[in-house]
Amino acid sequence: MSVSAGRQQDLTLLLMLALTFSTGIVDAVGYLGLDKVFAGNMTGNVVVLGMALAGAEGLPWVGPLLALFAFMAGAVIGGRTLRRETTGWNTRTSWSFTAVAAALAVLTVATLVTGGVPPKPWEVAVTSFLAATMGFQAAVARHLAVKDVTTVVVTSTITGLAADSRLAGGSGQPWRRRAAAVVLIALGALVGAALLQVHIALPLGLAAIISAGAAVLGHIAAHEARGSSPGSAPGGAPGAAPASAPLSGKPPTAPPRA
Repeated sequence: MSVSAGRQQDLTLLLMLALTFSTGIVDAVGYLGLDKVFAGNMTGNVVVLGMALAGAEGLPWVGPLLALFAFMAGAVIGGRTLRRETTGWNTRTSWSFTAVAAALAVLTVATLVTGGVPPKPWEVAVTSFLAATMGFQAAVARHLAVKDVTTVVVTSTITGLAADSRLAGGSGQPWRRRAAAVVLIALGALVGAALLQVHIALPLGLAAIISAGAAVLGHIAAHEARGSSPGSAPGGAPGAAPASAPLSGKPPTAPPRA
């Protein structure tokens, strides 16, 4: 592995952690600012849906149900977008995160124009659109396959953090990335809840900026890593032998003397 490729992997991890922070912001918007619906944490929506259907007072069931299907639809689109791509950051990955940023930017502008939280049924429509966006982001993050960082849920990350710990008899684990994912999604929810007290457009706008920054930085790093990978040279195909190297592996023979 080249140094540039190693740095790209480290940067990809950092960018996925940043998007985990962004998901915390978006979930705060969905649950506190809209209709008590999680846009990214579908486990929470399933639980809320079950309690609402049992008659629990004050819990919606339409919003969580629509968000669940919208999240799945977004994940389907993300999966089809990257189905033929190899694992890792590529141009389609960059455009996918750009699309996430654009969707969040549209919602930011919409809440600014409408003066805040939209009235029903538009509130449910905004929540569903947020859930579809997070489903799409989750599918793209899954394609990148950064271990323990899915950007939308940390339950499995917490399980690994505890099950692989020394208290459980483990010998070692990537605890820094796992702990960072848990802390960052909580911090995102904290920041999102705080910004909601000012205006709903603020947390949505911040999430859009984070997604756009991830798309740009990831694209630049991937481009630089491809440009400096071993075997790639300007004007030649990757892995091709230099023009002066014999293809047979045998030393060149001198031309016969006249």
